[in-house]
Amino acid sequence: MPAAVRGWHYLVTVTTRAPRDGEVDGVDYHFVDREEFIRMWRDRGFLEANEVHGNFYGSPRDPVRQALIAGKDVILKIDVQGAQVVKEQVTEALLIFIIPPSLETLFHRLRSRATETADELEVRQRDAAVELARQDDYDHVVVNETGLVGRTADRIDAIIAEERAAHAGRRVRV
Repeated sequence: MPAAVRGWHYLVTVTTRAPRDGEVDGVDYHFVDREEFIRMWRDRGFLEANEVHGNFYGSPRDPVRQALIAGKDVILKIDVQGAQVVKEQVTEALLIFIIPPSLETLFHRLRSRATETADELEVRQRDAAVELARQDDYDHVVVNETGLVGRTADRIDAIIAEERAAHAGRRVRV
């Protein structure tokens, strides 16, 4: 079920990395150059922003604020650094860590998509082990089994529903 049907607002992240084949600006990411990213960061346009795998990524603040005002649950695709920053700024934030079934599966997925150089793959593999060690920093951990993305989304949806029921009066401001 698409995010819009589930009542989620999927935030489109801003990045300085080049688009991969098939990626669409404004849908997959907002692709900007480093100068524009730094300007946005300096102007406090991000809820969180970090350098990851040699590129900058950031979650634009205004779309998050607008979605929360509209009563939507906002889904951020962020790394462990970003999650830590969000939790520091928005203590009520629900952190769900989506992990692969194993490091070997993750490495296979990265190699299969053939979008990184050998050096980039090495960095991604090294970073993955460090990031997976941080899963205790999250409220929930969900395994994204290969070929079962629908089941992963259903589990995330159930967690959000459980949290909403447990904290019905919670209102998050950004």
